[in-house]
Amino acid sequence: MDRREFLRDWIRNGALAMLAVFTGSMFASKRVLACGKRSCNGCPKLANCPESNAVSARKIRGDNTVWQLDPEKCVQCGQCATECVLNPSAVKCMHAFVMCGYCKLCFGYFKPGVKTLNEGAENQLCPTGALKRKFIEPPYYQYTIDKTLCIGCAKCVAGCAAFGNGSLFLQVNHDLCLNCNECSIARHCPADAFSKVPLADAYLTKGETEA
Repeated sequence: MDRREFLRDWIRNGALAMLAVFTGSMFASKRVLACGKRSCNGCPKLANCPESNAVSARKIRGDNTVWQLDPEKCVQCGQCATECVLNPSAVKCMHAFVMCGYCKLCFGYFKPGVKTLNEGAENQLCPTGALKRKFIEPPYYQYTIDKTLCIGCAKCVAGCAAFGNGSLFLQVNHDLCLNCNECSIARHCPADAFSKVPLADAYLTKGETEA
C-alpha cells in the first residue's frame, strides 16, 4: 500500500468513526429527561419533578420490568414509608375486599385498646387518616384507602394481619413509582419482599382488590 492509498483509507475510516459518534450522540440525546439528566436516581428535585412517574421513566429507559412487592413476604416494618426516594412513598395500602370481614371493630382502622368506637382521629391507627370507613348495615362497615393520603407506613396492614383477616396489604403503585434501577426500599427491606417482574405481571394481590 503506497502513501496515497494509506491516507485515503485513513480519511475514510476517520469519517466513518465520526459519523458513528455523531449518530450515537443523536440517539442518546433522545433518551435524556426534559431537565437534561439521563437518570432520576439521586436527583434532589425528584419528589417535585413533573417527569417523575413510572410511564415516562420506563419510556426513557426502554424498561419492560417493574418493582413488585410480595404481600406474602411483607413484614410491615414501616420502611416503605421512609426509604422511598419519593415523599410520600410510591408504596400504598390496598384492600382485598373478598377477604374483609367488614367488621365494626376493625383492627386496621382503630388503635388497639380504644375505649370507644367513634371515628375521632385519636382513635384511628392510620396517622394520616387515609383509611376510610363507610357504614353499610348493622354491623357491617366498608373500608377503603385514600391513596393521596396513604404514606405506606403499614400500620393498618400490621393491625389487620395481627387481629383480622389480613385483607389490607402494601403494594407498589406504578402510577407513582419511578422504577429506579436500584429501588431504595428494596435495598433496606428486611424481608427481601421486592423484586423486578415483567410489566405484564406488575401486581401481586390478595383476592379481589379495589380498583
